[in-house]
Formats: sequence, structure tokens, C-alpha cells
Amino acid sequence: MPPTLNPFRALRHRNFLLFWSGQTLSLIGTWMQSMAEGWLAFTLTRNAFLVGLVAAAQSLPILVFSLYAGVLVDRANKLRLVTICQTCFALQSTALWLLAWTNHITIHWLIAMATVNGVISSIEIPARQSLVIELVGRDELPGAIALNSSGFNLARIVGPAAAAIVMAKLGTAWCFGVNALSYTTVLIGLFLIRLPAWVPAQHRASPLQGIIEGVRFMRGTPAVAALIGVVTVYSIFGVPYLTLMPVVAGERLGLGAGGYGLLLACVGVGGLCGALTLAAAGDRFPRHVVLSGASYLFSGLLILFALVRTPLPAYVLLLLIGFAMIVNSAQANAMLQHLVPDELRGRIMAAYSFIVVGLSQVAGSFVAGAVARAAGVAWAIGGGGAVMLVYALWAFQGARRKVIGATALTPTT
Repeated sequence: MPPTLNPFRALRHRNFLLFWSGQTLSLIGTWMQSMAEGWLAFTLTRNAFLVGLVAAAQSLPILVFSLYAGVLVDRANKLRLVTICQTCFALQSTALWLLAWTNHITIHWLIAMATVNGVISSIEIPARQSLVIELVGRDELPGAIALNSSGFNLARIVGPAAAAIVMAKLGTAWCFGVNALSYTTVLIGLFLIRLPAWVPAQHRASPLQGIIEGVRFMRGTPAVAALIGVVTVYSIFGVPYLTLMPVVAGERLGLGAGGYGLLLACVGVGGLCGALTLAAAGDRFPRHVVLSGASYLFSGLLILFALVRTPLPAYVLLLLIGFAMIVNSAQANAMLQHLVPDELRGRIMAAYSFIVVGLSQVAGSFVAGAVARAAGVAWAIGGGGAVMLVYALWAFQGARRKVIGATALTPTT
């Protein structure tokens, strides 16, 4: 196989291999916890709005703290920062396990624990994404980003399936316990990574000035501004369909926990295929063409999914939706990182997480949950897909298409 078609070429870097393997194994536990949280919120309340609220509570701190966290990431030892955050995740999962195991869990505790997770994530996400370039170098960065997405989606396949088994045999609480144990894998990998000695840079600007500097770069670079627009719309109106999946499974399709897990697994299989395809393809196709094609496909498939009322077509559509969603998000991420100077990488990735995790869950999931409560889950998902499609038709035409396409010509500094 020619090297350019090998989706795993970034794993030849020892540090990235350690990071990716530990992270992927740990993400299986994370997906088990995510499924258990969504199902637990649904079974505790039978309320689509509160299911969305749990997801929103996990992302609200990211919305509040991530821009400041980006300045911290640019000024700190990223490897050490990621290690501290992963340790805190393990402690949070342990607390959640104890609450559920002792039958003290309530919707209020679930929201509180989700909020704690969000505070940690506001720092961990930009730190982890900014760390990747130090593990693989610039040339391998797009492939490493796609490969990270493949690990995420591999865990999305295995995690819900494992969670369904654990929930059926041992109870929901043990999904949280398994996740707490899974953090040992990523922590071992992080402790084994060897990087050049970190030399702290001298920063005289205040954190607020650092945030302003990052915002000016995003607003003043047309290609970055255009990409941020696409990421924003697709995060707010596209990603929240995952938050509503317990409602789709339980009310629209008449499925139990096993069927719910299979729905999530289908998204994961499709996403894994999309990520590996993107990693293997490299730059064989223009980046903006890949992004626009995935954007049209993602939005159209969501509209179709909103019309489905039986499990079999839902499974098929979710395979395709997972493929399109991951190609869209991973390609946008790679294009953004291509444009980012190293001294601003943490801040731009913080802004990216502010949108993809913060806005998508706080604004997107909150609105989607409210629409689902008022008009039904089909309107919430299909309406979001329609908004995305209209925006894509505007964003990928004429002069705006040329601006986004300019990312392929702009060197990383």
C-alpha cells in the first residue's frame, strides 16, 4: 500500500502511539458513561428537555471558561496540563459511580456532576488538541487529527455496546465505575511520553489581552472567519441530534437500552469509516471540496433521519450521518490548524471547543430539547438539518467558497 493511503502513518511516532492508544481505550469508558448519563436522565425524568439540560450543564463551563483556558494552554506545559485534567476526570467518574451505586443519584446530582466534567473539559480539550502537533510534527498533523477522530468513533462503537451489556448485567452505576478505571490507560500513556524539556515563554500581556489577540486573529483572517462560521452553524444545529438520541430510541422508535446503544454504535461505525477515509486520502482532494461535500451530505441526511419511524432505516441513516459528520468536523479542524501560528494554537483550539462543545450543547441542545418538548423530536432534528443546508448553500458559493478554499494555499506559520 502506498504511504499516502495508509491511514495509520501518524502512529509511527512513538509519542503519538502512546497518546492515541491510551486515549482510545479511555474513550471507551467515556462513551459508556455518556450513554449511561443520557439513559439515566431519561429514565429518571421521562423529559426531553431535562435530557438536553444534562448535556447543556456539561458544556456550560466550556462556554464560560474556554477562552481564558486557551490563554492558559498557550502559556503552560501542555503535557502536564492534560495529565492533571485526566486525573481530575477519573476522580469525577469515581464520585458519579459512588452516587449511583449507593442509590443517591438524582437528576440534580447528575446535572452537578456534568457541570464538574465541563469545568475540567474547558481546559483539557484545547490542551489536548494543541498537544498533538508536539507529538507528530506539522507534516503529520492532518492525519493525526483524522486518526484521533477514528479513535473517538471506535470508542463510540465499543463503548455503547459495552455499556448496554454492563447496564443489563450489573446496573447503570457500573458504567461510571468502568469509566473511572479506564483513565488508567491514558494516564499510563501520558507518563510514558517523552518530549523536549518545556521552556516557559515570557508573557507580559494580561489574560484578557491574550484573549483579545486570539479574537483579532480569527476576525482578521478571512479564511479562519469563514471556517468558524461553518463550524458554528453545524455545531449548534447538527450535533445536538446525539443529545436527543435517548428520546428518539425510547419514544419514536420504541427501543430499549440495547437499541439505544446500537443507534450510537451505528454513528460510531460511520464516523470511524469517515475518519479513516480522511486520514488515508490526505490531500488527494481539495480541502474545501471535501468540507463542502460533507456539509451538504450531513445536513440532507439529518432531514431524512427526522422522518424515520422504524429502527432499520434509522440504523442505515445513522451510519451515513456518522460518516458525514466526522469528515465535516475533522476536515474543518485540520483546515483551522493549518492556518494557526503556534503561539496562538491554544487560544484558537479553545475557541473551537467553545463552539463545538460549548455552543453546540448549551445553545444547540437546549434549543433542540425545547423544540422537541414543544413540537416533537422530528422537528428538532429535521429543522436543524434544514438550517444547516440553507447555510451550506450560502457558504460554499461564489466568493465565500474561494475564501474557504484559500486555506489550501495559506502556509502555517
